[in-house]
Amino acid sequence: MSTGIISIGISGIRAAQMGLMTTEHNITNAGVPGFSRQRTSQTTNIPIATGAGFVGQGTNVRSIERMYSQTLVNQMNTAQSRVSELDAYYTQIKQIDNMLADANAGLSPALQDYFSGVQDLVANPATMAARQSMISSAQALVSRFQGIESRLAELHEGVGNEVVATVDTINSFAQQIAELNQRIVIAQAASNAPANDLLDQRDHLMTELNKLVEVRSTTNSDGSFNVFFGTGQQLVVGPNVTTLTAQASYADITRIVVGIQTAGAVQELPESLITGGKLAGLLNFRSETLDRAANEVGRLAATLALTTNAQHALGQDLLGQVRGEGSFVADFFTLSGPRVSASSLNAGNGILSASFVVPPPIRGAYTLELDAAGTSYTLTRSTDGTQWVGSGVDAATALTALQSALPVSEGLDLSNAALNPGETTQIESPAAASANFFTNLTNSDYRYAYDGANYTLTRLSDGQSWSDTDPDDLADAVAASEGFRLALSGSMNPGDNFTVMPTRYAARNLSVNPAIAADPRLIAAAMPLRTDEGTTNSGTAKITAGTTHAGFTAASLPAGGLTLTYALPAGTMSFTGVLPAGANISVTVGSTTTVYSAGSAFNYDPQTGATISVAGLSFSISGTPSNGDTFTIARNAAGVADSRNALALGQLQTQGTVAGGTSNFQVGYARLVSDAGNKTREIQVTADAQTALLEQAQGAREALSGVNLDEEAANLLRYQQAFQASAKAVEIGSRLFDVILALRS
Repeated sequence: MSTGIISIGISGIRAAQMGLMTTEHNITNAGVPGFSRQRTSQTTNIPIATGAGFVGQGTNVRSIERMYSQTLVNQMNTAQSRVSELDAYYTQIKQIDNMLADANAGLSPALQDYFSGVQDLVANPATMAARQSMISSAQALVSRFQGIESRLAELHEGVGNEVVATVDTINSFAQQIAELNQRIVIAQAASNAPANDLLDQRDHLMTELNKLVEVRSTTNSDGSFNVFFGTGQQLVVGPNVTTLTAQASYADITRIVVGIQTAGAVQELPESLITGGKLAGLLNFRSETLDRAANEVGRLAATLALTTNAQHALGQDLLGQVRGEGSFVADFFTLSGPRVSASSLNAGNGILSASFVVPPPIRGAYTLELDAAGTSYTLTRSTDGTQWVGSGVDAATALTALQSALPVSEGLDLSNAALNPGETTQIESPAAASANFFTNLTNSDYRYAYDGANYTLTRLSDGQSWSDTDPDDLADAVAASEGFRLALSGSMNPGDNFTVMPTRYAARNLSVNPAIAADPRLIAAAMPLRTDEGTTNSGTAKITAGTTHAGFTAASLPAGGLTLTYALPAGTMSFTGVLPAGANISVTVGSTTTVYSAGSAFNYDPQTGATISVAGLSFSISGTPSNGDTFTIARNAAGVADSRNALALGQLQTQGTVAGGTSNFQVGYARLVSDAGNKTREIQVTADAQTALLEQAQGAREALSGVNLDEEAANLLRYQQAFQASAKAVEIGSRLFDVILALRS
């Protein structure tokens, strides 16, 4: 009997001792991240059957349990991954939001100052002070563009550096998880019991890993983990680790991308596969906000330069020069072309280049072409590349067919616009003769690829693509809709590709033309033409001062000028003077423009008047002329006080110049600032909500797995008392055994 008492008491001592040790372990690890509270799980020993019934044989500790729920941990890790992603995104985008909206660092004040400088020139075109004021304000605007671009470039480089550091940390965690997998397998195989502390360490690494990239795990039969990211890409499989890399993209060496190291090479991963965590936040910020902001700032810079240059080229400088003469400088701003980056994996010798398209006027600009056979006319609208075709047995029937195919809404009458086979002419109706140039440039990058049969350009922002078997035809289509022209030399192999960045670096490469900066007299503030009615005219018809538009050069106005004569009874007008070869005449009455072949006489209705455009010159005549009345269009020889072209430059401030003519510079920039602010607020609000969810998930996990020191203190007393009671039972058993031995002696 005493032996049973002793053995039962010893089992109680052992159970209490293990309870004390487990409680002490909980207390000492209460502050260790990822530690899960442990508790002993006791069970009764097998009792002994006696005549009086079963007699118990004490207790034993079956296992030391880890208070753990995989479901709660998964919920916490998912929430943590999302919070880390949003925090990384917010940290970056807040810098852009602050910069763009800053009154001192933003673009709006500099744009306003620049156009104020233009208005100073309008008021005082003959003074050097006003000309220098415009140059100074333009240089300040250029500096502001470059400053914003420089800051965005710093952010781009910083994101790349953080991606590299994050990937290195991910690889480190993955390696540690793989090593713990091995230790857990060995420990559990040796003891046939859970390796609680090792499991906690591995779970903590999984939590830290989820802060960097969202991962999921599966458990193998031996207790090891398999870790996956993205759509099932392996990161850890038992003791094996897949190494991630962060390196320059094959398509663009300035862009750091994530890849997987394979036996042969590094396989780049689409950014869409990287979800959750800091890494996804950085990549999403770069693709969704940073790239767009850099391209949008570049689009504004390029549009400002291109539209200003287009209008400036139509003017006359203080030396009396126009485009094509002497030292005339057509471009007020200098701007390098779009950047093209060849993939480092290209196997062919193809070289792709790109250039900006000269901005077309908002409306009224067309190209008319008769094919070499003289049986098919094609009319192309410059704004978007829309085409209409008319075919027939000869040129006359083809022109009739084209007129029938042309929508009435275009307001063009081409019945008098005959061409010779193979000829092409530019139609610039008077509706286009004002400061309303625009660009079709977008805020996207593009991918140019060849699959062995077709050349394809894909707009990366929305997936819109253009494809053709002929790269030149593809270039024509892209030029009409996207605002830049591609040129391919050499040959591409199937799979070769290029990245085209039309506006990414435009702000960096913008500058005031050095020639104009050095000599303000070269600013073309005046219009190159002046008009007048004949001194002997007896009618009441008057001619406006006139303007220039796309297509104007020094050859547009001959040395002796042009004379327009009205003749009765035909009621027609005709030009006298040497016009450029093939210069068609466009006459607009109301909403209809009639195009006449070069050198033709054209109808003039005294009751409605007309706006006339020829060789880049436009003017209006109204009133009733008499037979033989003349109107002269001559060079503006003494136009030092003329500021009509400067006025047209100033009108670019409010004209629709950006995004296909849908907004102006200030609106375009305001939209960028608004989008950045809205996105920043969206990320902030979402992050706050996700943080609340994370706190809830952490609270649920802590309620189950966290160490409560008050509870553990109570357990210490409980196990102490159990130990003392069991020890007392052993003491009693020992005394009884001693009594029995004494009786026998």
